[in-house]
Amino acid sequence: MKKKQLVYITGTLLVSVFGYSQDTLSISKKELLEKVSEKNLQIKIAEKTYLSAKADYQQSNALFLPNINVSHTGILTTNPLMAFGSKLNQEVLTASDFNPALLNDPARTQNFGTKFEIQQPLINMDGIYARQAAKTKMEAYQLQTERTKEYLELEVSKAYMQLQLAYKAVKVLEKANTTGKANLKLVQNYFQQGLLQKTDVLNVQIRVNEIANQLQYAKSSIQNASDYLAFLLNEDAQGKTYKPSEELETTISVETINTSLSDSRKDIQAMNKSTVAYKKMFLSSKMNFLPRVNAFGSYEMYDKNFLGTSAKGYLVGAQISWNVFDGYKSIGKMNKAKADFQKAEVETEQYKKQSQLELNKTNRQLQDAENKVTLSQLALEQSQEAYRIRQNRFTQGLEKTTDLLQTETQMIQKELEHLQSVFEYNFTKQYLQFLTK
Repeated sequence: MKKKQLVYITGTLLVSVFGYSQDTLSISKKELLEKVSEKNLQIKIAEKTYLSAKADYQQSNALFLPNINVSHTGILTTNPLMAFGSKLNQEVLTASDFNPALLNDPARTQNFGTKFEIQQPLINMDGIYARQAAKTKMEAYQLQTERTKEYLELEVSKAYMQLQLAYKAVKVLEKANTTGKANLKLVQNYFQQGLLQKTDVLNVQIRVNEIANQLQYAKSSIQNASDYLAFLLNEDAQGKTYKPSEELETTISVETINTSLSDSRKDIQAMNKSTVAYKKMFLSSKMNFLPRVNAFGSYEMYDKNFLGTSAKGYLVGAQISWNVFDGYKSIGKMNKAKADFQKAEVETEQYKKQSQLELNKTNRQLQDAENKVTLSQLALEQSQEAYRIRQNRFTQGLEKTTDLLQTETQMIQKELEHLQSVFEYNFTKQYLQFLTK
């Protein structure tokens, strides 16, 4: 029985170890950017939206191309008018068909007709402006797709740096954990020699447990960052952990960046294109009050037999149509298009001002982040030196355990703060480049 229990426990442990193990995949930032451009769902949605707008523009080709229909119709009738017309179309009328008795009460008549119809637009001013609007809308979505790709590049850079930061934090805390255990061993030796009290040992044990807890949270941050990267790559995150092939830079490089808002930015160009599209739709609604000129024609073949072609004829013509009044429908449509155009102008102006506001804010954030990196670096160096001094004095019995623990905690905190400040600076710099791109 004990042997069976041992086998069961061993099997359970193997499932726990191997069934829930994580695959660690090393990946570079360049590889991420390549994969995101191919697999990201947000980019695919933007591309499909552009294709939808392109299809709308293709529909406007009907403004210049003919509309051609082919039909074949068969009827069987005793209706006087239809029977007479069918014989006339078949070119089989005789003098006897004009007999009033036959005209009023015709025999059952069979007719098959094949008809080719063509309609050709000639002058449709409203359609011309609607086509221009569709083309401009398509161009706006194309620009928006390109801007989406630029945004995803920024998002990937941020996620990659977060992953680097998480690994760096784990490294710092693992080092702190090793140091904490060494201090605990030292304090336990002192306690056994009667040089320290039990409370000193307990304080160090508490500190070691706190570091272990922080380390666990840091490892969870690695998995969270990996899951987000997998989401951006449209990959299954289950059982997968990414590891950056490049480590987080602990120093910063200050560069001169163009801080002026440019109208050549893809999203601003898209907003301008969208406004132009609304303007074209407004002009199209105004042109709806003008007459339209269209040509038409048909070629017809009739016979009493199926698919017969014994009688043939054609019809060609042109039509000028003018919708003089449609119960304020066109007027309402024009007013709506005008309001939409004016709204688009205001929204574009607002978007530009918001973008400038965001740019100014990010400039200040970059300056603050640079200052924060400098101060955190100085604080880290000072805390490291303070810990070194206190540790030396502690080994000589000249410092309290609580003072050593406090200095150690401060040193770890300052190192993590410095890493965070470097991350914030590098991301803010990239975000500023994105805003001025």
